[in-house]
Amino acid sequence: MDLLVPSSLTPALPLEGRDLRIDDWGLIDYKEALDRQLALVDAVQADPANETIVICRHPPVVTLGRSTKPEDVFGWKGQTYEIQRGGRATYHGPNQLVVYPILDLSSRGRDLHGYLRALENLVIEVLREFGLEGRREDGATGVWVGERKLASIGVGIKKWVTYHGLALNVLNDPRAFQGINPCGFDAQTMISLQELARRDVTIEHVTALLRPKLLAAFR
Repeated sequence: MDLLVPSSLTPALPLEGRDLRIDDWGLIDYKEALDRQLALVDAVQADPANETIVICRHPPVVTLGRSTKPEDVFGWKGQTYEIQRGGRATYHGPNQLVVYPILDLSSRGRDLHGYLRALENLVIEVLREFGLEGRREDGATGVWVGERKLASIGVGIKKWVTYHGLALNVLNDPRAFQGINPCGFDAQTMISLQELARRDVTIEHVTALLRPKLLAAFR
């Protein structure tokens, strides 16, 4: 059975010497990525040495977490998937970076709270590279800059193996989040790294910044 992951303030600890693979799936259909995640979950349950962190992007899609409310989606016309993660409705699109860690939390103290904090810390560290100060919002998992939300987090757990993950808004996309209340907030709450940095930002550069931080957090 999947578990919903609550909030806390405890940081997750990496495992010294853990061999950890990062796969970049590029732009990939959401359903295909979900099927591949679930296959990796089975592989990690069979052998934790199969742990993998996936980085990818999706064509425009809205996913509905288990806490989604009827009013969360009111005008979205594209693909929609009901999925087994915590949280409410959110949007994924090609101008985001999505990170799916498939990790064995049983060897990390089964610290669900710390895992969420580690995901938030990753984004906060990337923001510092752009001179931006990210923050947490009480009761709303994710990363904010001021009053604007930059990254959404929703995870699932199967027998202490994680899947789903975080979505970081990298490039400005005026079509994103239209027709939904992402994570229960007004669409205008969402913002991109490009808008905040006020300079050229690329998917490739942010991916390169994320990779070593992911390994440092979870290896």
